[in-house]
Amino acid sequence: MAKTIMLQGTSSHVGKSILTTALCRIFLQDGQRVVPFKAQNMALNSYVTKTGGEMGRAQVAQAEAAGLEPIVEMNPVLLKPTGNSCSQVILMGKPIGNMTAKEYHTGYSLQALGVIKECLDKLGAEFDVIVIEGAGSPAEVNLKANDIVNMRIAKMLTAPVLLIADIDRGGALASVVGTLELLDPDERDLVKGIIINKFRGDIDLLKPALEFLEAKTGKPVVGVVPHLDQLGIDDEDSVSLDDKQVNGMRDLDIVVIRTPKISNFTDFSAFASETDVTVRYIKQGESIGKPDLILLPGSKNTIEDLLYIRQQGYEEQILELVNSGTPLIGICGGYQMLGKQIADPEHTESNLDNISGIGLLNISTTFTPNKMTHQITASCNSNGFLGLNFTCDHLTGYEIHMGRTEFLDNIQHAFTITSRSDQPITSADGVVRSDGLVMGTYIHGIFDNDEYRRSLLNALRTRKGLTPIESVNDTHIRKESSYNRLADTVRNSLNMELIYTLLGSE
Repeated sequence: MAKTIMLQGTSSHVGKSILTTALCRIFLQDGQRVVPFKAQNMALNSYVTKTGGEMGRAQVAQAEAAGLEPIVEMNPVLLKPTGNSCSQVILMGKPIGNMTAKEYHTGYSLQALGVIKECLDKLGAEFDVIVIEGAGSPAEVNLKANDIVNMRIAKMLTAPVLLIADIDRGGALASVVGTLELLDPDERDLVKGIIINKFRGDIDLLKPALEFLEAKTGKPVVGVVPHLDQLGIDDEDSVSLDDKQVNGMRDLDIVVIRTPKISNFTDFSAFASETDVTVRYIKQGESIGKPDLILLPGSKNTIEDLLYIRQQGYEEQILELVNSGTPLIGICGGYQMLGKQIADPEHTESNLDNISGIGLLNISTTFTPNKMTHQITASCNSNGFLGLNFTCDHLTGYEIHMGRTEFLDNIQHAFTITSRSDQPITSADGVVRSDGLVMGTYIHGIFDNDEYRRSLLNALRTRKGLTPIESVNDTHIRKESSYNRLADTVRNSLNMELIYTLLGSE
């Protein structure tokens, strides 16, 4: 059976996901067959596996760092928030319904333990090391009785736990001491070390605090990891958007409308890696300005996010900009918003029967309870967006949506889907408006296709009178470089000898 090590945090967003990613790459570099695992994830950024299962995006990045194809066993339970205190529950990649927080924590979560145990048994039989990520904090005493992601998993496996604190937000020492104090004695014994994460400054000035922490807790400080900017690794949830920096304006200004239920904003990560592009995420109270391209992202609650766009005045700004010649692309939920109408007869997303769309595309969408989740291949045949002559028959991406879209007139489609879940198919996807200024598609990850992305950007450059860039930024090479840079930094920051000792001491 595989050896295990677990990363837990003093709170959410302390860096558990990214340090799990780092350890996966470090163990891979060291010749270990390593696999990531998170029993329960709450995130709106999700991914579709080859078998059509939906899982958290963080575990996808961790799988890539481990050199693996993502599978749902790495994240058997995914919670996708749909509204206040309510989430869609996804078990082994398939939705089983919406539940309130109370319904889930008091009536369902422990029922998933059997599935979680089966996943761990499967992974344990196939790999040398399982790197396990916790969620939130193990000291959330109000949720502890029904915990299936923190100390219950650690105790199930007798896994050594490394406790992570984010020093950048302040109060790191108190959060470590307080967390340990709130754990039961047997849980406290499983914590074998402390990691201080996101440190900025002179390490020598921190040493007295580290010595105090070790003396106070009796736990060794395994390392101090510096604050890492611009990692180029997919983020887990929209909290991370607050950390994204706009480093001056470049040749092209691309705006993403940051809605309350934004999902799969990793669709736009590849743009941020381009040296000629600035990506701005516009949140409440901020003006769209005069960008070169507007992007409407996916949404876990399309109707709620459309109402937000309308109430905040963004719909009016978008219409004015498009009418004056600014191009616009909608992805998934954003695509649905661009149509004439959205109907929700079974109240899948809201209490409204229907709502008018922004009206820029001649489509209508009806929500149904059945979710479509597939990896796809597609072709693009001079669809006319921005006058693009780009043709390609090997585009890749994935679909995650519950709406079914009807085309209301003879229209130009954006793409043709040629396979779903490895099954050949010919299916029209998306719409390009006749003037080439507005496009919508259900394909997530379409901008990860390097040649397509560069062709699109060059079309924007040409509109501004800028010379096209011939070189293509390779997404795979960029990601591999990012994983290796992360691993090198974390390896040099942690006591890896101690970590290997912990792995051998189970």
